[in-house]
Amino acid sequence: MKILGKFPTTRLRRVRNSDWLRRLVSDSNLSTNDLVLPIFLKEGKNKIEKIKSMPGINRYTVDKIPYILDKAKKFKIPMVALFPQTPDKKKNTNGTEALNENNLICKGIKLIKKKYNNLGVMTDVALDPYTTHGHDGVILNNKIDNDETLKILVKQAVLQAEMGSDVIAPSDMMDGRIGVIRKSLDKNKFVETKILSYAVKYASNFYGPFRDAVGSKSKLKGDKKTYQMDFRNKNESLREIALDIKEGADMVMVKPGMPYLDIIQLIKDNFKIPVFAYQVSGEYSLIKNGINKNIIDEKTIIETLYSFKRAGSNAIITYFADTINLDLLN
Repeated sequence: MKILGKFPTTRLRRVRNSDWLRRLVSDSNLSTNDLVLPIFLKEGKNKIEKIKSMPGINRYTVDKIPYILDKAKKFKIPMVALFPQTPDKKKNTNGTEALNENNLICKGIKLIKKKYNNLGVMTDVALDPYTTHGHDGVILNNKIDNDETLKILVKQAVLQAEMGSDVIAPSDMMDGRIGVIRKSLDKNKFVETKILSYAVKYASNFYGPFRDAVGSKSKLKGDKKTYQMDFRNKNESLREIALDIKEGADMVMVKPGMPYLDIIQLIKDNFKIPVFAYQVSGEYSLIKNGINKNIIDEKTIIETLYSFKRAGSNAIITYFADTINLDLLN
């Protein structure tokens, strides 16, 4: 790129010296319209439980989620994402609790759709919260079996759509799951149900607090490197995105967020499709603990969210969504 102008005729500080002008010429803009709020569900009644590894974040029994949903409504957050802490007694090797129409996710969807009709609901399609081994798929011959897992994921997706989920979000990273889920949703007349694919999900070290929150951390045997992406790879993300778009994804996700801003920009530059970023639990906890210990200022939150927008994200899933100081957004 050729740089035009020279000092002193050109002074770039001219467009920075007033707040009103900085706002007027800013490249990226951020509001609560860009945010998705994750919510953790637990069994029981009348309980709000702190998550030790995620300061300020709780698990809620379904009857208590109006507490946080009211905050989402007040902030005008467009969508929430539901994640369950499934009791150990309901877990098995194939994660069949995912297909129970009375599981935590189904109960949560129904409550939201009954009382918060204008709030979008996103639900995770994967087996890790439901399996005794903590993996996202079925284990056969000591391997995560892709095609057997698809058979369960399809049923899980259709069930969530039947309950009223607006956005089905497969996070399992099995090959071909977007295509079979889209086909099955359409066959069951859920043609308006959206698919947000976790198309680029890396086998990351930033997921620890989330696995603690849903109760899979202590269960996980081995790692997820045979199905989640290698964090050394960049071009592979384009193949993942291209395949998922071809199979019917309406939107795509990059996860984690901040360590992969280059991937977000690469995808946005190559595909004209809505791109979501997930500021995952490890990112949240690092920032939150830094703020709590006065190592960094809370304005750091806003700076990180703008980095996603600057890279090209249309929306950001973040645990900060309902606690942001709105005065700091601009």
